[in-house]
Amino acid sequence: MQYRRLGRTGLKVSEIGLGSWLTYGGSVQAAQSEAVIDKAYELGVNFFDTANAYYRGAAEEIMAKSLKKYRRDSYVLATKVFFPMEEGPNDRGLSRKHIMEQCEASLKRMNVDYIDLYQCHRFDEETPLDETLRALDDLVSQGKVLYTGVSEWSALQIQDAIRVAKELNLDPIASNQPQYHMLQRQIEQDVIPVSEKLGVGQVVFSPLAQGVLTGKYKVGVAVPEGSRATDAKSNMFMEWLLKDEQLRKVEQLQEIAGAKGISMAQLALAWILRLPNISSCIVGASRPDQIEANIKASGVKFSDDELNVIEAILIA
Repeated sequence: MQYRRLGRTGLKVSEIGLGSWLTYGGSVQAAQSEAVIDKAYELGVNFFDTANAYYRGAAEEIMAKSLKKYRRDSYVLATKVFFPMEEGPNDRGLSRKHIMEQCEASLKRMNVDYIDLYQCHRFDEETPLDETLRALDDLVSQGKVLYTGVSEWSALQIQDAIRVAKELNLDPIASNQPQYHMLQRQIEQDVIPVSEKLGVGQVVFSPLAQGVLTGKYKVGVAVPEGSRATDAKSNMFMEWLLKDEQLRKVEQLQEIAGAKGISMAQLALAWILRLPNISSCIVGASRPDQIEANIKASGVKFSDDELNVIEAILIA
């Protein structure tokens, strides 16, 4: 496993991180989750990402309980705040009230003294940015949070967050968590250039496009039984990814992977890691062998010719 700095900070995170969206606390049982987390830790993963909104805190509980056997300083635990946790008008968003209360709730659920990376799960149009950033800064000052980040923020929102933090002498955000993979590349246009300039690293989610970039879905073939595409909740994020146009690109990319002696999933992850602004790729896994295979993408490099061939396939 190789490690990278989280943005401009001195914190090192594994190039492959383990996430818990749509898995732990939901479709994957607790014992199975622990086996995956144990395998990831054994193989050098030190970045573990979850959120309070994943199954209303169940994912946080399972991930933290599984990590409890390990030294707290040996891993980076990340969670998030924004989405509704109850039905009240203040049980959502990025107000000081919601941030403070949900940080305490996450600490309690995970039974830890601090959160390594506390992320704003989305941008809150209804809360002044300075209120959000002051609340996050207070959590850092109190030692309850070590670093702060955001998720799915635009380039302008990231730019504003850094500017306001500098003006108010607040702790700046360290990272952004966007969706990014071979078939969805919007952040290359402005989010990455702005983030590179400002020292904000990307910890990307869904790097395998909900499993489409593993190559298991084929043109003209019914989706495999038990796959994510057969789950109603997961499938609503996947419809456009399962179109023939996308699957044909994956078929061509598999030939590149085969020639290089790596799997399609490893090629997809290593391709993301070609960019220095990427701090980590957050993968999901329901079995230990999945995380074991994905980790092998760390350290894989491409020649300029290989990258040119891949680019031609992706933009066709």
